[in-house]
Amino acid sequence: MSDCEKVAEILKALGHPTRVKIIKYLADGEKCVKEIWQELEIPQPTVSQHINILKNAGIISYKKDGVKTCYKIEDPRVIDIIKLLSEEEV
Repeated sequence: MSDCEKVAEILKALGHPTRVKIIKYLADGEKCVKEIWQELEIPQPTVSQHINILKNAGIISYKKDGVKTCYKIEDPRVIDIIKLLSEEEV
């Protein structure tokens, strides 16, 4: 995959308000999926769909902790991208 294709993939993955909210929430550290959907007040299946898009783009990664699945930002450049484009603090 070329650099331009990778950049486009990241930007495409960030192209939804819910995914931006997930990144902002994960910016301060690893969170489990239950914490994400409770904090964002979004149904769990919806959060899982958006998380899969972010994972497939290489933006976030996960680890299993027993029955819990926890996520963290894998590519910190996305935080910088969101900071550059946001009017509010990340």
